[in-house]
Amino acid sequence: MSDPMEQFKTIFFEECAELLISLEEGLMQLQAGDSDEETMHATFRAVHSIKGGAGAFGFDRLVAFAHIQETLLDDIRSGALEMEPEYITVLLQAYDILSGLVGAAQRDEDMDEDFGQDVAKAMKAIMEKTGVPVSEKTEIPPEKEATAVRHFKISFKPYVELYQRANEPILLIRELSALGLLTVELNADDVPDIEEMDAEHAYFFWTFRLVTELDETAILEVFEFVEDDCDLEISDLGPYLSPDEFIEDNSAGLFGALEEGDALEEDDALAEDADPENETVKKTQKKPQSVTKSAETVVIQSIRVEVDKVDRLVNMVGELVITRAMLREQGSHLLVEQHPNLVHGIEELSRHIRDLQESVMAIRAQPVKSVFSRMPRLVRELTASLGKKARLVMTGEETEVDKTVTERIGDPLMHMIRNSLDHGLELPEDRIKAGKDPEGCVRLSAFHRGGRIFIEIEDDGAGINREVVLQKAIEKNLVTADAKLSDEEIDNLIFLPGFSTATSVTNVSGRGVGMDVVRKNIQSLGGRITISSQTGRGSKFTMSLPLTLAVMDGMVVNIGNENYVLPLVNIIQTLRPTANDVNCLPDGRKVMMFRDEYIYLVPLYEVFGVQDAIHDPCKGLVVVVEGEGGVLMGFIVDDLVNQQQVVIKSLESNYELVEGVSGATILGNGRVSLIVDIATVQELSANHPAEKNLTNPLPEAQNHSQAPLSMEVH
Repeated sequence: MSDPMEQFKTIFFEECAELLISLEEGLMQLQAGDSDEETMHATFRAVHSIKGGAGAFGFDRLVAFAHIQETLLDDIRSGALEMEPEYITVLLQAYDILSGLVGAAQRDEDMDEDFGQDVAKAMKAIMEKTGVPVSEKTEIPPEKEATAVRHFKISFKPYVELYQRANEPILLIRELSALGLLTVELNADDVPDIEEMDAEHAYFFWTFRLVTELDETAILEVFEFVEDDCDLEISDLGPYLSPDEFIEDNSAGLFGALEEGDALEEDDALAEDADPENETVKKTQKKPQSVTKSAETVVIQSIRVEVDKVDRLVNMVGELVITRAMLREQGSHLLVEQHPNLVHGIEELSRHIRDLQESVMAIRAQPVKSVFSRMPRLVRELTASLGKKARLVMTGEETEVDKTVTERIGDPLMHMIRNSLDHGLELPEDRIKAGKDPEGCVRLSAFHRGGRIFIEIEDDGAGINREVVLQKAIEKNLVTADAKLSDEEIDNLIFLPGFSTATSVTNVSGRGVGMDVVRKNIQSLGGRITISSQTGRGSKFTMSLPLTLAVMDGMVVNIGNENYVLPLVNIIQTLRPTANDVNCLPDGRKVMMFRDEYIYLVPLYEVFGVQDAIHDPCKGLVVVVEGEGGVLMGFIVDDLVNQQQVVIKSLESNYELVEGVSGATILGNGRVSLIVDIATVQELSANHPAEKNLTNPLPEAQNHSQAPLSMEVH
């Protein structure tokens, strides 16, 4: 049996990851100057929660550093300190140290003694400006008798599930006792007979009388982790006059005021900041109204589930999708008149499986906010190092996408943001000369369209300098000197391996490793990236990604004796051209007139070496698909089989990597079918030996020509 404490630690570190994201978001909002009071409180609570949990597990060094950080945040939120730009720099450095300490605690590693000491000193230096000695704020205060000024009555009735959520009332009472003079009344009316008791249920409830200098905010913070698991009522009984009156007034039915020697042992990790002598807490200004939690309160409940369990569930749903396809395949041979109930049942089952599949995929869906939240700080630090001014505008952070996608788009996104700042935006003086605002703008947006997620990175910089790009490509022998390229083809040169326009190697760019890796990473997710650039006005990079990597809608096509699956999202139209629509080029390749433009025809039977396939597009079919860069191509196939959802199985993990194939699936007839990788087939067809140094075949085809078709790639 696994150790329960280790399970709680795992939950704690998962929560730390979420709290650190919230902390960084809050700090960046403070830096941008668009935060509100709630943002400041949320930022403080993130550090406070990490400190409290760390104390419960004995991570003393993490507790000590977090205590300094939360004290500084509390001085800022209480108004004792006016926010200054340099404070944000120190707080962001503190965020890095806090992240490092959390990581070290998770790995059970010891950090160097001086790790974070310089940042701790910087925070203490800032706090000295309040006039309160820093030692009184940042050291765990000794237990002292409270000097009370307010009298509160607190009714605390836990729900029966309290213990099941790893909460313990005794810890709450310990923390509450540190706020001032506390008396406790226990109510056991709800305790059942011993035969009916459940060891995991909470039956007791309490009434507390608290005399304290602190306001209601401090009391609420004690119960913040259990506020959704209890009925809580806090009543302010007004000013308190003397200890004698307090004890006399509350002597009936109470255990009496706790003497200092009888007080519950204080848990320093949970209550160190709640001492009534602590000036930091006394500065809290916000005082909420009395809060009453009732059983009728509607709350959003959630449960933590291991990703592996969700993945297994996704795989099981995938198998159901395959089984559904098989049943529909068999059901298609049945006569509805003879087996009406069976056919109807298969259709009902298909609908339910599709609903189940969508629900399961929704469980894995996460907002891209988790990735976007890293970008404001990246922009802040890069603009400072580059001597530029820029602001980041983000929209669509709540757009949801599969968890695997969010985990793998972070690095490509960061690299493109770097490119926009380093190569796109001009220096302030250059922007002024160009009649622009000295502060540049980078827009990061996400949205759903056509069953895919689109992420756009747009800047208002100088745009791509195509002359420089082309010259660099020629110098690096990436294209021939006499190559005639369109603007779109030149823009796509930045995706070639080893390409860079930087004149020197820096921490930001210049090593020639970047955009080609970005493109490969996005393609590995079944996505594509396009560029749109206007000289002097800026550039826009658009990533198109699937919402999920497990199931997709596909078109099954027949080529010879084989069936292949084409991603439905890439298909523009299917048609059978006439002889007048098709033309042959000198190198033997064919082009077809489509919507007043010429597009290349790609014989898939040649790409995959299929025998007995139809070679004449006028006798077979042409499936017009959209490839990388918006390039249109016509895939020559024999026939269409059907349109269906397919479960994507990795060939690389189950067999080996096959060029031109992104995965495989099992069709309704039980046979394995390969899923065509549009981008790779586009690249394979572009690298045809006869096409090197080939200019656009016809003037009308220029709008849809692909860069590699007219360049030599080494």
